[in-house]
Order: sequence, then C-alpha cells, then structure tokens
Amino acid sequence: MSACTPKSLASSGQKPIQEMCHPLGAEEAVLTPSPDVRNITSSIGEKDQILPNGTPVETSSPSSSSSLLNRLQLDDDLDGETRDLFVTVDDPKKHVSTMETYITYRVVTKTTRVEFDLPEYTVRRRYQDFDWLRTKLEDSQPTHLIPPLPEKFVMKGVVDRFSEEFVETRRKALDKFLKRVADHPVLSFNEHLNSFLSAKDLNKRQGLALLSKMGESVKYVTGGYKLRGRPVEFSAMGDYLDMFTQKLGTIDRIAQRIIKEQSEYLAELKEYGPVYTTWAASEAELQGPLEGVASCMANCSIALDELTQDMSGDFLPVLREYVLYIESMKAVLKKRDNVQAEYEAKLEAAALRKEERPTAKVPTDVEKCQDRVECFNADLKSDWDQWQNNKTQDFRQLLTGMADHNIQYYEKCLAAWESVIPVLQDKQPQETETEED
Repeated sequence: MSACTPKSLASSGQKPIQEMCHPLGAEEAVLTPSPDVRNITSSIGEKDQILPNGTPVETSSPSSSSSLLNRLQLDDDLDGETRDLFVTVDDPKKHVSTMETYITYRVVTKTTRVEFDLPEYTVRRRYQDFDWLRTKLEDSQPTHLIPPLPEKFVMKGVVDRFSEEFVETRRKALDKFLKRVADHPVLSFNEHLNSFLSAKDLNKRQGLALLSKMGESVKYVTGGYKLRGRPVEFSAMGDYLDMFTQKLGTIDRIAQRIIKEQSEYLAELKEYGPVYTTWAASEAELQGPLEGVASCMANCSIALDELTQDMSGDFLPVLREYVLYIESMKAVLKKRDNVQAEYEAKLEAAALRKEERPTAKVPTDVEKCQDRVECFNADLKSDWDQWQNNKTQDFRQLLTGMADHNIQYYEKCLAAWESVIPVLQDKQPQETETEED
C-alpha cells in the first residue's frame, strides 16, 4: 500500500475516500482495538455510579424453577474459559407503600474475581434498578450490544403486572438479561455492574442517568454528518435484522392466534365433559361409558391447558426478547454509522487542507476518530458473532421444548382415550378371558 492510499472504510459517493490521500502519510499503522482503547468511553458517567433505589438485603430461600429461560446457558460460548461470575435473579416480593406498589427481586452473586471484595453478595433490586444498569452500560460501552430488558409498561386492564404469571415471566427475563451481561467478556467487568451486584444501600439518582442518556443521544444527533455508505458486512447485518424482524413478527402473530384458538377450544372442552357426567346420572346402563368419556375430556383439558401455558410462558417471551434484541442491535449499528460518517467527514476535510497546505499539521482528531471506527467495528463484529451463537442455542432449545410439549400433550390425550376404550367396549376383554378359561 502506498503512502497516499487512505486506510479507510468502504464508502460510496462521487468522490470515494479511498481515492483521497491519507493525511497521516507514510506513517500508516495497523490499528487494532486493545482493551485500553475499548475502555476509552468507560469514563462516561463515572461521577454517577449510584444506583436508583435502596432496599434491605434479604436472605430468604430462592424460588425453584426449571423453565426454559432459566435453563439457557452460555457455557458453550465461552471458548472453554472458566466462568468466575455467577448471577441469579429469583424470589420476587411485592412491596406496598402509601406512594406506590412495586416488586423487588433477589439478586445473588457468586464470584472469585478480585474486583469484588466478597465472594458472595445478596441484594434486592426492582425493575428500575435493572433499567438503570442497562442505561449505564449503554452510556459507558457504546460500541457493544447491550442485552434487552423486558418492556416496562403494560396495558392496564389487559395484563395485571402484579399477577403471579406476569411477575414470574418478568423474573425469567431479568434473570436472562443479567446472566447475558455477566457472561460478556467486556460488560461483565463494567464498574456499574459491580455496583449493581454488590451495593447494599442505593439512592435514587434516576434523573442524572436519564440526562446522561439524553446527552449521549444529542451528541450523535447533532454531529451533522451523513454516512456515505455502510461497509458490505454491516449492510448485510442490517438486511438480516430486517428479514429476521419480519420472520419473528409472522411467527408471533400465528402463535398468538394458535393460543387464542387453543384457549377457546379449552373452554369448550371444560363445558363438554360435565355434560356426559350429568347424562350418566340418568342412564344406569350407560353410566360407565359416559363417566369414562367425561373423565377422558377432563384429562384432555388438563393436557391442553398445560400446552397453552407452555407456549405462552416459554415460546412467546423468547420471540419478544429477540424482537427487542433486534432493536438494540439496530441502535448499535446506527451509532457505528454516525462514528464512520464523522470519520469520513474529518478525513476528507484533512485531505483537502493538506492539498492546499502540504506543510500543514495533521489534526490528531482524525487518527482518534479512526481508532473509534476500528474499535466500533471490532466490538460490533464480536458481539454479532456472540449474538448469533446465543440465538442458535436459544432457538434450538426453544424448538426442542415446543416439540417435547406437543409430544407430551398428544401422549396424554392418547392415553386418556385408550383408557376408556375397554369401558366403551362393555368389558369385552374380561369376557374373552372368561371364555378362554
């Protein structure tokens, strides 16, 4: 590569940047994102390290759960490295005060990392604390993909956010969020995560976190740069996310319709079985067969109810999580585009100045901006690969669980109907055995 060949990202337009003389001249070096470079932005928001809400430490026993969300593990994606940070979200509790009613969750941490003073911590956190953590991670690690949180707001009158089902679904999602952060090779060392897991007394500083996030957004919006064109690999990412969004939307709509139809069918079955019970009371000769059919209907109703709950509790939440994941990934891609656009503009301006004044000093902000682009690209590629691995693992387990639930449903229904056949046949097997004797 000659000294006048720019080291830049692929771009489009009337005057490609590749054709411009790089202001850094012959002193071109391969820039690789190091941990120090990745941590350049980690100082953002350092002065606001206090979490939003404080609650006393609890030591009650955790609620056991064998749900699909809790079984999702990232051990296979850690390239054989030994995990040294384990987190669990469990034991939801309802708190009622004169001002508000809210749910807290127990967060248990076990670690051997030297960054922590103790090997184990137990604290209680509410949803807004998790939201604070995610905001801080976005501010301090803008080049990384931050796992999504479940939606905060629900439609009143449609979903009871204090119901046992809703609280458990949210607990699973919060547990998965925290596990993904704890398993991330960069995010897991973030100082805000350390505070979230270990701090006991928390003060409300939500306003500062919000202002910090708004300032970060304004910084990207007011840059005034227009991206010439995404590199092919990042354009492919955007196209894939658009396609994946459409697929998930279609699957979610069909799954919602299936659940609705199953619920309607379940209601019919629950009315259907008692009819045979009532009929059996007035038909002595048919009492056995009629009661057998009624029992069969009851067993099929139970099996269908379990299948519907499994689909609502396990299948749909994973779909919704990945819809939110896509939004997060698109947001990171947009930040990367803004940084690239800024670099392209500064590179072009520096090249023009050098053409006008060959002896002019090269602005150091061009090199720094290039470093940011390189770091953004490297971090985004790494997180993209990790996300693809997680997605493959999640959906394999999701589809396997769906297959198992359907098999169990049909096996239970088959067993229920097979159990009533001898009764419907008027005990013919017993009569055959008597004749053979």
